[in-house]
Amino acid sequence: MELRVLQYFLAIAREETIVGAAEALHITQPTLSRQMKDLEDELGKKLFIRSNKKITLTDEGMLLRQRAEEIVSLVHKTEKEITSSDSSITGNIYIGAGESQSLKVITKTMKKMQSRYTNVKFNIHSGNGDDVIDKLDNGLIDFALITEHPKLSEYHHLLLPISHQWGVLMRKDDELSNKESITFEDIKNQPLIVSKEFQRLNDLVQWLHNDIDNLNIVSSYTLLYNASLMVEEGLGYAICFDQLINTTGDSLLTYKPFKPEVRVQNYFIWKKYQILTKASQCFLDLVQETIEEMS
Repeated sequence: MELRVLQYFLAIAREETIVGAAEALHITQPTLSRQMKDLEDELGKKLFIRSNKKITLTDEGMLLRQRAEEIVSLVHKTEKEITSSDSSITGNIYIGAGESQSLKVITKTMKKMQSRYTNVKFNIHSGNGDDVIDKLDNGLIDFALITEHPKLSEYHHLLLPISHQWGVLMRKDDELSNKESITFEDIKNQPLIVSKEFQRLNDLVQWLHNDIDNLNIVSSYTLLYNASLMVEEGLGYAICFDQLINTTGDSLLTYKPFKPEVRVQNYFIWKKYQILTKASQCFLDLVQETIEEMS
């Protein structure tokens, strides 16, 4: 499977027609069609559903699209690292992070880095813990910012000086909004909107009396902003961190912490035995410096 053929495949997935993809790639339609037939024959799977109007992907095609995008991205990242591997500090740094106030440690470090090395660029990938760890494992990012995770010990990591408190995002006109804090009894029978990874968060699960199967979970979220829109519509209460959604002014929402309190730590991680570029090593050194300053 050649990189060039994967790029052809991605062009078809993007354009949804052979004609459009061939024009974008500056090759003939018969050549492109033949390359895709050879790819399907090589894999022994049908990748496209062809119709008169457009081409859509089969389940196998959608899987290949995801992996092909990762492969092409990794090749481009590697090329940039090699071409910038001279004595100067230049290049791209790739970081994965979820929604967290701990990202302030990273943004402060980015500002330091750019004031000293103007040719360094930053690329932030947003996602939950499992998502950014997958990207880290596959070499698509250099560093990740995560909360507690079962795989934490498998990586080098730095404890960040900002922790988060678990609680509930709700409407200001909700009957629970008058309470200073929320207990398990308050929400055990209420419709809940939860993070997709909440079941692996031991402290949170224990606070929920290890009774997840009997909770009224109506939806899950990856990005809290999406959950906040569901809360605004009255679909339920979002279990989330503090300080991530604006609840001041004209906002319809308010945040109430759990009682007893449940806090979670944040970590900056990178792969063990990873050979860092000059830019990435310099950034890591500055992250450690920023942590010491903020602590």
